[in-house]
Amino acid sequence: MAISSPKDKYFGVWLIFFMLGLGTLLPWNFFMTATVYFTSRLKDSSLVDFSANHTEAVGEHRSILEAKFNNVMTICAMLPLLLCTCLNSFLHSLISQRLRVMGSLLVIMLVFIVTAILVKVQMEALPFFSITMVKIIIINSFGAVLQGSLFGMAGLLPTSYTTPIMSGQGLAGTFAAFAMICAIASGSELQDAAFGYFITACVVIFLAVLSYVLLPKLVFFQFYQERNRKQRSDEDNSVNLMNQNGAADPNIRQNVSMIGIFKKIWLLALSVCFTFTITIGIFPAITADTKSTIGLEGSWDQYFIPVSCFLLFNLCDWGGRSLTAVCMWPQKDSLLLPVSILCRLVFIPLFMLCNVHPRLHLPVFFHHDGWFIFFMVLFAFSNGYLASLCMCFGPKNVLPHEAETAGTIMAFFLSLGLASGAALSFIFRAMV
Repeated sequence: MAISSPKDKYFGVWLIFFMLGLGTLLPWNFFMTATVYFTSRLKDSSLVDFSANHTEAVGEHRSILEAKFNNVMTICAMLPLLLCTCLNSFLHSLISQRLRVMGSLLVIMLVFIVTAILVKVQMEALPFFSITMVKIIIINSFGAVLQGSLFGMAGLLPTSYTTPIMSGQGLAGTFAAFAMICAIASGSELQDAAFGYFITACVVIFLAVLSYVLLPKLVFFQFYQERNRKQRSDEDNSVNLMNQNGAADPNIRQNVSMIGIFKKIWLLALSVCFTFTITIGIFPAITADTKSTIGLEGSWDQYFIPVSCFLLFNLCDWGGRSLTAVCMWPQKDSLLLPVSILCRLVFIPLFMLCNVHPRLHLPVFFHHDGWFIFFMVLFAFSNGYLASLCMCFGPKNVLPHEAETAGTIMAFFLSLGLASGAALSFIFRAMV
């Protein structure tokens, strides 16, 4: 007789997973939002003095470190993210869940405390550049472990519990974009704004730590953790019995298990990878270079990219991710899901033909800002909804005791999509 699961009282577990999802991406989003602050610390003092007397040269004369910051930052973010997500897929069974999650959160919080302190410390450009890149590597390495562990944990729970992680990650981008707009509107000093960003990130991560401490005390979570332990124990007992009869080698079984789980979810894994490859290939490499045609150098021109690109993308992406809490269509076995994801290829030419500048090859076909905003709404919403569907369905295509491994494999392919998109973004941008 099956034991019925307890209710998630006051949606406590759902809210904690939402908070942990927020804590996963908020630090990195705040880091990206503060790019202007980082590059301002890398300016060559002689060029700054020159630019002060020749205002037209301000944007043209940049130090090598300043010019290369975004490219190096992307590499330092994506490679560790991909590598550590891959390692987490294989090593999650060897390192306890508590150590992976709590350790990652505490390391990331420590990095942001150091970052906030360094805002007030004067430093030469090269050491500052080097320390910043090391911090980016650390944040994305431990962020990958945290993200993979969270999706693994969610895989043990009902399907809908992947949604709060995806929704929390979506809110992280929205929060950072809103903070960027507030900074522009307030006219606050760059260093003060950056200090506020990093302190806010520290507070959010601290709240995520407290949430995770509370999680094991909730009956709903305890039930599914205990059920997983019991299933693993039963499986190990059956394997030991087979070994005694000379029927199986546990080492061979473990390797086959990993491959076997991937065979069950390969289409969903490739689907989430392709979704993020298209998204990161276009956003923000192409979308952030789009210019308003109705701004006429007024206030709208100043707010066009922060609002129409970053804030609108993150709001619609968050909306798409959150919708899976109430609607999951098409179903996991439907071919309509991968076909819908393939259809997102159309966004590449659509955004390329908007008013992106500078451009060398393609004409501008969609001049009006309205076209760009319309495409952005569809692009962002479809990214959030389809990616969230894939991440929810993946762990449910396998046996219950395989769900945690399936969740970490899905997280790896999500990271692979981010890394692939980052690499392709350089090619896509050069084609415009």
